[in-house]
Amino acid sequence: MLVTLNEQVKALQGQVEAHFGRHPDAEIVLSQPGLGVILGARVLVEFGDAHERYATAKARKNYAATSPITRASGKKKTVAARFVHNDRLVDALMSQAFSALTATPGARAYYDRQRARGASYNAALRQLASRLVGILHGCLKISTVYDETTAWSHHLNTAAA
Repeated sequence: MLVTLNEQVKALQGQVEAHFGRHPDAEIVLSQPGLGVILGARVLVEFGDAHERYATAKARKNYAATSPITRASGKKKTVAARFVHNDRLVDALMSQAFSALTATPGARAYYDRQRARGASYNAALRQLASRLVGILHGCLKISTVYDETTAWSHHLNTAAA
């Protein structure tokens, strides 16, 4: 039974690899650090390909559940992770963030800065995933592929200051 299941998974993977490249946004998605054909297709499917669906990067991050929920009332302020979310999308984005740690120096530096600020492993990885969602949104919005210098220039400038 497992042999049959593995064969079916390989066949489906082959179909995804054969068809994903035909999508108009495939080149942009595949240029993102940490995204290959299978994970890229998964992210694209979970977000959808309607560009007007997300007016801002914040809207895309909120849907992805990578941005925190901040509650402020009087003297109290709490920041919490979003618990209601699309599990498949969150899993794909966290996998992308983990893979991006070795794929790009900008992602590694951003993650290391979050850890140095005292963020836990999961919190730092979620913040990196959120940053990568914002980068993806910008690339899709202006129809351009990922560029390391452009993607991390703001964070590199603030680190030097």
